[in-house]
Amino acid sequence: MRAEELKEHIRDIPDFPKPGILFRDITPLLLDPKAYRQTVDILRNRYEDQKIDKIVAVESRGFLFASPIAYQLGAGFIPLRKPGKLPYETIKESYALEYGEAALEIHKDAIQQGDRVLILDDLLATGGTAAAAVSLVKRLGGEVVEVCFLIELKPLGGRCKLNGTPVFSLLSYD
Repeated sequence: MRAEELKEHIRDIPDFPKPGILFRDITPLLLDPKAYRQTVDILRNRYEDQKIDKIVAVESRGFLFASPIAYQLGAGFIPLRKPGKLPYETIKESYALEYGEAALEIHKDAIQQGDRVLILDDLLATGGTAAAAVSLVKRLGGEVVEVCFLIELKPLGGRCKLNGTPVFSLLSYD
């Protein structure tokens, strides 16, 4: 199965979570063992020779891909979560949404100076979440190797908010 064929496993849900939004639903991909395995394998293969120390995953769908890839690469797994969800000391990064503000937190001791870090999430839209993740990794002294997404919604321009940080998207929608 080629990467583009994985789009057959992405379901479009109009007007979710609010009118005017076309939601790209990955649950059919997760339900198909062959498609899910192929997705994980493609992403793992991309990073297997890049000496990744840690994989940072954004709550919550990013966890679904980052966990098996971290395991296979022998890298640490770091969850980025909404405020108040992590049990130890954290640092926080706030970011703007089109209808308000949100924030992500990471444990203070999750990244060591010079760690080579891959940031992984399921979707790049406007880029606010990804930019916050990059900022958190850099604040802790990590080197962002790349920010990786299963899906990129190109018309929303999220890549521009990452200020030259390398970005890879397995699937893109124009």
